[in-house]
Amino acid sequence: MSTSIPLPFFFSHGVVHARIGHPPIWPPVGLLSAGAPAKVSFRRQSNAHRHAAQVVSSESITPAKEVSSFEPSVWGDFFINYDTKPLQRSEDWMMEKADKLKQDVRILFETHNDTAKKMHLVDAVQRLGIDHLFQDEINNAISDIKESEFTSSSLHEVALHFRLLREHGIWVSPDAFKKFKGEDGRFINTIANEPRALLSLYNAAHLLVHDEPELEEAMSFARHHLESMRGGGRLKAPLDNQINRALHLPLPRTYKRVEMLHYMLEYGQEEEHIVVLLDLAKLEFNLLQHVHLKELKALSQWWKDLYGYVELSHIIGFTILMDDTYDDHATIEECRKLNEAIQRFD
Repeated sequence: MSTSIPLPFFFSHGVVHARIGHPPIWPPVGLLSAGAPAKVSFRRQSNAHRHAAQVVSSESITPAKEVSSFEPSVWGDFFINYDTKPLQRSEDWMMEKADKLKQDVRILFETHNDTAKKMHLVDAVQRLGIDHLFQDEINNAISDIKESEFTSSSLHEVALHFRLLREHGIWVSPDAFKKFKGEDGRFINTIANEPRALLSLYNAAHLLVHDEPELEEAMSFARHHLESMRGGGRLKAPLDNQINRALHLPLPRTYKRVEMLHYMLEYGQEEEHIVVLLDLAKLEFNLLQHVHLKELKALSQWWKDLYGYVELSHIIGFTILMDDTYDDHATIEECRKLNEAIQRFD
């Protein structure tokens, strides 16, 4: 049995912390105060001008220009001062362990002959963010799923089948959901009490294309009943969190890496989760995070050692400053003069 690998991070006060004792990986943007919009003027006036401004009627004074508010950097010097701690295990050990887990997952793809099991395997691999490691296996599995005679009476499985194939560019007719409708063409009431099935239907329906009223109806039906289930402790974890996220942003429209972080925390709570998949996802996250932290530190320090790029940074900084000033402060006449000055620049 595979040894469970701990998650590499934990949440505290809205901040993601590294599990191995690192400082916060990123600060919450919401805690930063943007402050009042800056009111800056680059013009210097003579005493005569200032005196004239005092005697002019207030009605003739032009209101101050609105200036965009630029927030300070979220990161600050975090990565410059960051000291990359050694991993809990050596990098060689982790890579060797990851290779072993990859082989175990490939065996799962080969041995999962049942269409429903194959669909759940593909879905878990994709949502855990390790699908890039198994592109050939996933393509073969999707091809098998497409060619199989799928006759499930489970709304959850039918919706999952529909979503996976459409995600991979394979056309599936909305008629797949007709079996869950009554003679009046509306969804039957019995499925209104199946939150997992409704969630799958809701996510699948968001893969609609133009002129598919059946999926629009399915989306509205699922959302109505999912919203009625929220609160009151009617839903168990992790399904409650998944439904809340989907109602805010459906699965096909989420940011993949953000969803992966959520799902990695939730997958282990599912009854039929596969330990090998979860261990590999955690290990890949640890390795990738370690590489990213080292790269961000190097990128933050590049100007200290590579003096040839200092001049380039001056040019880039000057260009950005001029561009922002141009956009926020310049009048038409000032724009014309600035353009003429730049044209003469040698």
